[in-house]
Amino acid sequence: QVQLVESGGGLVQAGESLRLSCAASGRAFSTYAMGWFRQAPGKEREFVAAISRSGGSTYYADSVKGRFTISRDNAKNTVYLQMISLKPEDTAVYYCGADLRLYGVQFAPGEYDYWGQGTQVTVSS
Repeated sequence: QVQLVESGGGLVQAGESLRLSCAASGRAFSTYAMGWFRQAPGKEREFVAAISRSGGSTYYADSVKGRFTISRDNAKNTVYLQMISLKPEDTAVYYCGADLRLYGVQFAPGEYDYWGQGTQVTVSS
């Protein structure tokens, strides 16, 4: 079992920054990959970024590449999403997910085993 709790969302203006955090508990944090996804109203949940168990490999959706940075601190059982140069189209509920597979990193929401409750990010123009 893994429990995930996101925080750090809020209302910002276009061009500003936010840092999301996702605190994990339960199974040893360093044994699973983590991902960030987002879901806007009326749309499906989409991949944003993912990070390997060690943090040595990171992956990004094209829409956020160069603006978002995923990182993890295995000593603090926390994964982060630093977001800069935010755009109105980044507005969504952001979710962190845990992928308990032994190898690899997944990019589809259906491949993740546990989810947090989500945190709202709203970017005004």
